[in-house]
Amino acid sequence: MRTRLLPLLIILMAAVLLALGFPLAVSVAAAQQQSVVIDRIDDTARFAALAQFVTEPIGSNDERRRVLQSELEMYDSVYGIRAGVFYRDDTAMAKAPADWRLPFVGAGREAFREALLGRRSHDPPQVWPWQRGRVVVASPVVRDGDVVAVVVLDSPTGEMRTHTLRGWLLIAAGEVVAMLVAVGAAIRLTGWVLLPVQTLDAATHDIASGRMRSRVVASGGPPELRRLARSFNEMADNVEEVLEQQRAFVADASHQLRNPLAALLLRIELLALELPEGNEEIASVRTEGKRLGQVLDDLLDLALAEHAAADLQLTDIGALTAERVASWRPFAEENGVRLTADGASAVTAWADPIALSSALDAVIDNACKFTPAGEEVRVTVAAGRDTVTVAVADRGPGLTDEELERIGDRFWRSAQHQNVQGSGLGLSISHALLAAGGGSLSYAPHEPHGLRVTVAVPRNGPSD
Repeated sequence: MRTRLLPLLIILMAAVLLALGFPLAVSVAAAQQQSVVIDRIDDTARFAALAQFVTEPIGSNDERRRVLQSELEMYDSVYGIRAGVFYRDDTAMAKAPADWRLPFVGAGREAFREALLGRRSHDPPQVWPWQRGRVVVASPVVRDGDVVAVVVLDSPTGEMRTHTLRGWLLIAAGEVVAMLVAVGAAIRLTGWVLLPVQTLDAATHDIASGRMRSRVVASGGPPELRRLARSFNEMADNVEEVLEQQRAFVADASHQLRNPLAALLLRIELLALELPEGNEEIASVRTEGKRLGQVLDDLLDLALAEHAAADLQLTDIGALTAERVASWRPFAEENGVRLTADGASAVTAWADPIALSSALDAVIDNACKFTPAGEEVRVTVAAGRDTVTVAVADRGPGLTDEELERIGDRFWRSAQHQNVQGSGLGLSISHALLAAGGGSLSYAPHEPHGLRVTVAVPRNGPSD
């Protein structure tokens, strides 16, 4: 959930920072250009004040003209800005540099025309750092109410663009710092919000795995999640109580039914002595009675398995598996099945040896019963990073996809295997025994035909 919530928060904060940063960057660029334009306006006003007395043709007032020319040349040499005073017919009263001419088109011509109308030229269009434009400002030279000349300043924008770019870099640096702070705050915020959710998820997984005593400590996070944690604990308490009552009922019922069933079977045996040997009805009743006794024993084992705590020990899974395979090999040979073992021979994991032995017995028993004579049942031990697995693969008829979803349910048996002896509780008991110690059972097809049952136990102990 954090991988979805955290990017969303980061994207939202980045959008907010960009929404603030773009107008600020535009404002910085506009402020820099406005400052330059104001300076140029002041300069044109100064030159216009000098030029309003130099309106006669060349040859008169040469001293004032020389002063104006000197000022323009100094201005050009110091600031690198082209400056000139032009009559209405475009002839120059004075200009610097000497080869500069007023353009016929473009921003300079537009500014010149506006100044001839007796007003200062409009502000030039915005120049951005990636553009190589120039700022042209023009002011009229007025004498006796008439515009007799125009002062034009054509300045480069390199320094202005550099200052703008420097301001943008400062803004970008500020945005980066703000983004880092925001990401840190988002990480802390999502951690604070999702910690109860993660704890709740872990507790839910524990309960789903059979560890019914798992609970959530409602000590952090928003009030709504703390209330959810308390409600979850109440629900878990109620579920555990109901399951405990169910286990107790199954165990008590199984125990109470065994004595009447034993007495009934004894009377059947006594009755069989009075009837001819080989009576089919008595044999059928005796078989069904024994089957009912096996079901009651399995029910009692299942209730005990779900109630008992696992005695976890560091166990040599390879050695224990080899021992169980050796014990079941005579049974397999009687049925004409080859029972083989391979894989890791010495690998350890945390398991309840008795519970793991019972689970392996149930799985190997099923594999040998459902595998036709002449086929093979292979038991493979493999060590992973977090678990050790024991895979039992048979060459039986296998199960369909629908049957694979139901395998392990209590009392469920495949329709094609109803004639095989069993109560349908063996795998349920194995699952309960393994789940108590953090293990699991999984099922998959074994190509080209057959079933693969995998027993997995954790390599990390309870304190890891």
